[in-house]
Amino acid sequence: MAFGDGPEDKALDDAWSEFCDRLKAAGRQSFKDFNATSGAQRTDAFRFLTQNLGQAFDLALETRDSRYPSIHAFCGPTRKLGGDCADFTYQQAWIDGESIYRVTGTRGTARFFNVTVQGARPAGPHVLHEPFGDVPEANVFGHQLHVEPDGTFELYIGGPERGLNWLPTTPATRKLFIRQGFDSWDERPGVLRIERVDMAAPRPVPTATAMVDAMGWAGDFVTGLMTSWPEFPFTYGGVDNEHPNRFPETEATEADAKRGRVAANMYWELGPDEALIVEFDAHEGLWMITNMGTFFTSMDFLYRPVSYTPSRASVDDDGKIRLVLAHDDPGVQNWVDTQGFERGNLTYRHMLGGEPAVLSTRVVARTELGDALPPETKRINAYERTAQMWERFTAVRARFPL
Repeated sequence: MAFGDGPEDKALDDAWSEFCDRLKAAGRQSFKDFNATSGAQRTDAFRFLTQNLGQAFDLALETRDSRYPSIHAFCGPTRKLGGDCADFTYQQAWIDGESIYRVTGTRGTARFFNVTVQGARPAGPHVLHEPFGDVPEANVFGHQLHVEPDGTFELYIGGPERGLNWLPTTPATRKLFIRQGFDSWDERPGVLRIERVDMAAPRPVPTATAMVDAMGWAGDFVTGLMTSWPEFPFTYGGVDNEHPNRFPETEATEADAKRGRVAANMYWELGPDEALIVEFDAHEGLWMITNMGTFFTSMDFLYRPVSYTPSRASVDDDGKIRLVLAHDDPGVQNWVDTQGFERGNLTYRHMLGGEPAVLSTRVVARTELGDALPPETKRINAYERTAQMWERFTAVRARFPL
């Protein structure tokens, strides 16, 4: 038996060839002007592509049938996309507006917990590539769920209203989006599963037509992610790449309210002998800061201090938090590692109670950093930094199946 003997051979081969051509073209986007020319940052661009190549067909084929849904881990320490926050877990499940689903599992202890029903993708150049661009239709936060004394719960999606622990769907419903946000290192994620309640037969084996469609979807995905990032946030997301090293004002939108968060992103550039100080008042609510590369993907949060939350940041005597973005360890508690990158993006998120902070920044010479910080700013030594690394490493592994 050889190529051409099967009735679907040509369609499959043509679709695969087109996907490979599109993947090759997507790789060339790693060299765009927005990306620094260092080997580390060029490599990071290809890593962005290869990490998402690893999930392209999970999204396009393996979890795609909404009659047989599966919760898919969207981001993690080895898969980054979409301005992901280092202290969030992201999961999704493809669903539809006709079926009834049941989500079961444990609530966990994450400070922020949100399940959202997402609608159809609108048209227009201002819409991010698949699988983004959804319209939030309905959501439930952790404090709104009825959870049993043992920490378990059931949540129904679609069908007739059930009171507590139910989310409605519409004919345009297309997926479920699940986010959990963590503050302290001892918080643990909820473990969730999804099923269609009236499932009565095994999932059909994928057809050649389904595979051809999946190759097309995956080609759109890898093309979209390498084309949209980082241009999309600069064009539509309020990120000012023309004036680096300063945060824009945080303004909540209607979509932010539905998602339960406000975000602001700062594009930064840092010379080899510079450091950047980010300063803001300690404030109510759950805030998170994540350092990201050029393509808006979180840096190595499994091993490096690239993210902070209220419980993990030291506060100076004047009530202010000062984070220090630097290429090497400055010996302060709140060091934000650049992992050697000369440019990137720093994202602030605010959730739950209180109001977002006003963030100020200043670039100083690396040799003058000590004088630029208050005397009481918490310092740590190499031994304490190693202990900090181990604490992070152990906690992050507990959030993901590593």
